[in-house]
Amino acid sequence: MREGRIALVTGAGRGLGRAIAVRLAETMAGVAVHYRSHRRGAEATARLVRDRGAAAEIVPADLSDEAAAKKLVRDVERVFGRIDVLINNVGPILFKPWDKLSAAAWESVFRGNLLSAYYCLKSALPGMRRRRWGRVVNIGYGRAEHLAAFPTILPYAAAKTGLLLLTRTAAASEIGSGIMVNMVSPGLIEGGILPGGRTAARLRLGAPADVAAAVAFLAGEEAGRITGTNLIVAGTWKM
Repeated sequence: MREGRIALVTGAGRGLGRAIAVRLAETMAGVAVHYRSHRRGAEATARLVRDRGAAAEIVPADLSDEAAAKKLVRDVERVFGRIDVLINNVGPILFKPWDKLSAAAWESVFRGNLLSAYYCLKSALPGMRRRRWGRVVNIGYGRAEHLAAFPTILPYAAAKTGLLLLTRTAAASEIGSGIMVNMVSPGLIEGGILPGGRTAARLRLGAPADVAAAVAFLAGEEAGRITGTNLIVAGTWKM
């Protein structure tokens, strides 16, 4: 294994998570590829990571469960010895009119987008603090700072706004520990999901590589004085 940092990317079995994991493999010594149920996708991501010269390990977990998230971090630390970079990419979306939502739907979206990141962040911070170096990048939503109406994705938008608040709170708390905590917020991305199950492939939107490049910058040495920021990678989408 080449010398360098170790990254954990959640939800890395496909799409944006895969693009981020593969991009980080260009500069990291190892990448832990998290997945929940799609093992084959995670294995494919791991192969791409290894093709770029980094070590890779696939690690399953249901991150909506706190105990499972803690175990995930322990498992990665056991395999690689540490976690230097944490990318909280897991973020399920639900399209449904706001007044038709059940309490269970709210909880599911909040657990998937906000609590999963909170659990992983809390579990990874002690090791980063001991080494006095760390990078955390939470994947947000291009309109997370817009306090507007979201009639069909209300729990998702609320959870991503909460994730931004978590990002800035953690950043302020870790200001003296060498740990930078930031958010990268995509707009609609090629291959992403639109209401009704349609994909965004034909809308000439941003590409996963654009987001991955932003994440890689914030995960690197050059971002040592950048923390608490929300880097929006959305072009002029709904500006």
